[in-house]
Amino acid sequence: MTAPLSSTLRFDAEALAGQDDQEGVVLPTPYYHHDRGMTLYQGDSLKLLEMMEPEQFDLIFADPPYFLSNGGMTCKNGRMVSVNKGKWDRSQGVAENHEFNLRWLSACQRLLKPNGSMWVTGTHHVIFSLGFAMQTLGFKILNDISWFKVNPPPNLSCRYFTHSTETMIWAARDQDSRHTFNYKVMKEMNDNKQMKSMWSIMAPRKAEKLHGRHPTQKPMKLLRRVVLAASNEGDLILDPFNGSGTTGLAALENGRRYVGIDASDEYLDLSIRRFEHLDEDFSK
Repeated sequence: MTAPLSSTLRFDAEALAGQDDQEGVVLPTPYYHHDRGMTLYQGDSLKLLEMMEPEQFDLIFADPPYFLSNGGMTCKNGRMVSVNKGKWDRSQGVAENHEFNLRWLSACQRLLKPNGSMWVTGTHHVIFSLGFAMQTLGFKILNDISWFKVNPPPNLSCRYFTHSTETMIWAARDQDSRHTFNYKVMKEMNDNKQMKSMWSIMAPRKAEKLHGRHPTQKPMKLLRRVVLAASNEGDLILDPFNGSGTTGLAALENGRRYVGIDASDEYLDLSIRRFEHLDEDFSK
């Protein structure tokens, strides 16, 4: 039997020694924990990632800042609105953005088990930095998946093609990793044909936002596919940018265990509401 999550997640005692709230460091006391195998932490993802002991996670899914909140405009529900997701999504310039990506990716790489793998999402604003950083760090790139959103918002300026895709990079920890790929499951999900690297999945519908909204929420169908493709029952999955908790929902729904990190109590509370709703579904 798989050990409870709380007994398997390990933090580096030396890294924690002498840290307190006065220094701006959030100690790793869970913001929320459920015995089914879900734990949420509040705090700076980089600091918490670097405190954890290595080689704990079978799979990591990360939806990092895209650095889009810089005064641009987009279309939402037929109206022109500002692209302002928050301070966390503001660009600090190409060099600083890339340094940030190198640091958090390196922290995640050391947390992966030898045969673990990682999925990272992004648009053109960040994906080239992410891919180059992963190559620099020695990840083994397995696939670049194009998520076709099917129903994207229109392009308001009429000076570009309509942005309708995001890229997901799937990579093993290093060149020697023997990563998990549940080929047969993916083939069965695709009418018994080999699944291609173009995934047509609609953005989250209203039913997925009943408990609140997050500006970068990913659809459950997308995360279910990632979880089922690259992990096994009982595996431990990490999302260092938890957001609305979709990765965790997909993990729990399919018998995996989950750790999520986010700085925002608003979005952690949203995640908890969604988890508790999923809990009700399990009890029926």
